[in-house]
Amino acid sequence: MPGTLYGVGVGPGDPELVTVKAARLIGAAEVVAYHAARHGRSIARRIAEPYLRGDQIEEALVYPVTTETTDHPGGYQGAIDEFYAAAADRLAAHLDAGRDVVLLAEGDPLFYGSYMHMHKRLTPRFRAVVVPGVTSVSAASAALGRPLVERDEVLTVLPGTLPRDELARRLAATDSAAVLKLGRTFDDVRGALADAGRLADALYVERATTDGQRTADLADVDPAEVPYFSIALVPGRVASSLPPGRPGEVVAATEPAVVAATEPAVVAAAGPAAEPAGFGEVVVVGTGPAGRDWLTPQTAAALAEADDLVGYGPYLDRVAPNPRQTRHASDNRVEAERAALALDLAAAGRRVAVVSAGDPGVFAMAAAVLEVASGPKYSDVPVRVLPGMSAAQAVAAAVGAPLGHDHALISLSDRLKPWEVVTERLVAAARADLVIAIYNPRSKARPWQLGAARDVLLEHRAADTPVVLGRDVGGAGERIVVTTLAALDPADVDMRTLVIVGSSATRVVHRGAGTTVFTPRHYGR
Repeated sequence: MPGTLYGVGVGPGDPELVTVKAARLIGAAEVVAYHAARHGRSIARRIAEPYLRGDQIEEALVYPVTTETTDHPGGYQGAIDEFYAAAADRLAAHLDAGRDVVLLAEGDPLFYGSYMHMHKRLTPRFRAVVVPGVTSVSAASAALGRPLVERDEVLTVLPGTLPRDELARRLAATDSAAVLKLGRTFDDVRGALADAGRLADALYVERATTDGQRTADLADVDPAEVPYFSIALVPGRVASSLPPGRPGEVVAATEPAVVAATEPAVVAAAGPAAEPAGFGEVVVVGTGPAGRDWLTPQTAAALAEADDLVGYGPYLDRVAPNPRQTRHASDNRVEAERAALALDLAAAGRRVAVVSAGDPGVFAMAAAVLEVASGPKYSDVPVRVLPGMSAAQAVAAAVGAPLGHDHALISLSDRLKPWEVVTERLVAAARADLVIAIYNPRSKARPWQLGAARDVLLEHRAADTPVVLGRDVGGAGERIVVTTLAALDPADVDMRTLVIVGSSATRVVHRGAGTTVFTPRHYGR
């Protein structure tokens, strides 16, 4: 049986305003999906976070554009339509496999919400249940402690994106109004209120029910400080005759109320998912040194959108499992074959993420993919590289700032270049008095190179030159050792360790209970 799509409203911002039914469904869901802006953060997910289990499949639906321009051939609307179609396909893959999907929505799912776009695309094939949530209009009214309408008064809800003259016409013709989607539209909305003769009655609320809630007379608000999640309210004249006080004087209660939600089911026969057309894409990403906390929002979005994940097995293990995706794990010594597999999948229309640790462009998979992609067979396959936190950056930050001045990154691996070349580069960097970050310092198959490199460097560096050993930074086995070049023992180092050899200017300072290593920005002979 296919799964059920749940459109779950999580209210305006306060997690305690999530309904009992919504909280139950969020906690029980196999898959939790949510929309997010390009930075990767989701307001809906933040609201729902107290109700998540922590082991659920998450689908972050990251918009390709918000207010910026786009080079999409269909313009802004074309980019958004393509995004909604791709997002619906991602959710359909779970529903086809029998997994229920909870799609979170700020406020109410069917009230100016992104959920509606998924609802229209998926309900012809799957059962859907909509769980209402507290709207921003209700939250703003409560924040002000002001009723909007009374008796026979009419409330009109307007998007701030309407033309100024149209807004003014509608504002003049109604008893009470709520204007949403402010932000960049605020100047036009305030002008329309003035044109309609309603500016003196207009009130302003931003981020209702959250810690950042602010209320004011709309005429006093600085347009430069208005966020998208704000609202203009014009209470009805009968309702305004009550004596609630001015904005800010009434503290509205935010105790959660139990809301009974019906389950209107939309059921239709499930049909086959559309096959991808044309080329897909290869995105080479770096997961940082360890764990989800080191992912950039850009990389997290690329991983969430991928159909296939390709990479060295232990690096793929860092990415949370998603049964919608296919994983292609391989050994660490088959970079070219791994790159060709990713490109072949993309040529067949798949969205492929090639997963590296650290930064993919630093001794990792980006160069391997681009090398294979440079052949005529893959000339039309799109390839993108997204940066990640490198091991050198992570180790340096853990101990201070040893890379604070000029530095070089050198790999001791002689699998793809002769050891003589490694030696020449070590000597050149040492003579130039550069800080040196050493990758791939020692392995079971290459146990002698680090000792040889130390001896080469000692011919050009003082014996007391600071050396930092950083292993598994950010992980459970993190270990930082500060020693000297003469005292460097290769037995203390393995392939998960990065070695930083300081310059003549690098300093070691003992501060309190810790040791700091840094290279000053100023250099003098």
